[in-house]
Amino acid sequence: MAETRPARRDRYFDLLRVLAIVRVSVFHMFPYALLELVFPSMGVMFALAGSLMANSLQRSPSVMTVIRGRLRRLLPAYWLLAVVLVPAMFLVGWEERPPLWHLIAWIVPFVDPPTSGFGMQATEVLWYLVTYLWLVTLSPILLWLYRRMRLVAIVAPVVVLLVLSVHPIWPANENYQEVATNILMYASCWMLGFAHRDGSLKRIPGLLVTVLAAVLVTAGLAWSWQHPDAGGIKEIPVAYAVYNAGFVLFLLRWSPSMEWLTKRRFLDGWVTLINARAVTIYLWNNVAIALCFPVGDALEVWRLGGLFEIGYVVVALALLVNAVLFFGWVEDVAARKRARFLPWPVGSTEPVAGEPAKSQPDLTATVVAPMPLRPVPARATAPGAPHGRAAVPVRH
Repeated sequence: MAETRPARRDRYFDLLRVLAIVRVSVFHMFPYALLELVFPSMGVMFALAGSLMANSLQRSPSVMTVIRGRLRRLLPAYWLLAVVLVPAMFLVGWEERPPLWHLIAWIVPFVDPPTSGFGMQATEVLWYLVTYLWLVTLSPILLWLYRRMRLVAIVAPVVVLLVLSVHPIWPANENYQEVATNILMYASCWMLGFAHRDGSLKRIPGLLVTVLAAVLVTAGLAWSWQHPDAGGIKEIPVAYAVYNAGFVLFLLRWSPSMEWLTKRRFLDGWVTLINARAVTIYLWNNVAIALCFPVGDALEVWRLGGLFEIGYVVVALALLVNAVLFFGWVEDVAARKRARFLPWPVGSTEPVAGEPAKSQPDLTATVVAPMPLRPVPARATAPGAPHGRAAVPVRH
């Protein structure tokens, strides 16, 4: 089915979101460290989300309405994954089955939900939803701090990470550590989104932003060189936080013309389609990758000889497309729209450079013109059974 796309969209935001989702999916299939450096997707997605959250808070008189709206737009896709995955884990067998009440994290992911070995690869991506939920909940406080301390507020999370890396005082519970680390690692990107939204980044000379971004990226690489980890820079919180901040600072400073995209209707349509199904793609891409190998073996992909890897990629893409077709409609329902099998756009879109977004889920948001921000009224618990490492890295 087709839809007529809203006339005003920030296609630059849309394009960044597509690049982030595609890079994450490619990294899951081919986990080369270079991909993390070329485009740190998670920092970009949290920065976009922070910008959109600031816009929602300044437009709505009720903080709780904004938070509920964000969760309403995101959680249904998560629940659909749970409806499929949790029964499958029970049927296949759960090596160390958690108490049933721990499954509450499959309703509201305030910590990583409990998982079995069978479900590990599917649940490795859920840390993003946990971190997103906490940053959304903390946004009124973070925005209050940002408006009063600006640069200090943006830098503070990295400073705390640095102190904790030298003098670790984390609680013993692994979920506390992981959730807190992820929040601190991406909070600066989230607040750089605030700076984008209120126009602060625009007021900084482009040359200065470029130099600062280069310094931050270099500092992140230098820290990772001095404190190496087998998992690469993504497993070094201080280094990755600084590297992401530098990358995001540069990307959000500019508002390039997107006429070249809107003139290419086919490519523009794909950008719209992926944005409309971004949550589904993110949640199901790892499932598709995990299943592509047994399915590919059943199809005798190995007979392709030297091209067998391409065969597995094709199988993974086919499985992901089917997941999007069968499960993507829940994103429309969550947005209180008519459920669509395939949200391919009809009609043209006039690109609007540098626009902030409406109050929609951050992976799929439509963007509108910026306005000055108004003041806003003023793994941590047992449910998240610690999960181990799987073939797919925890951070993307």
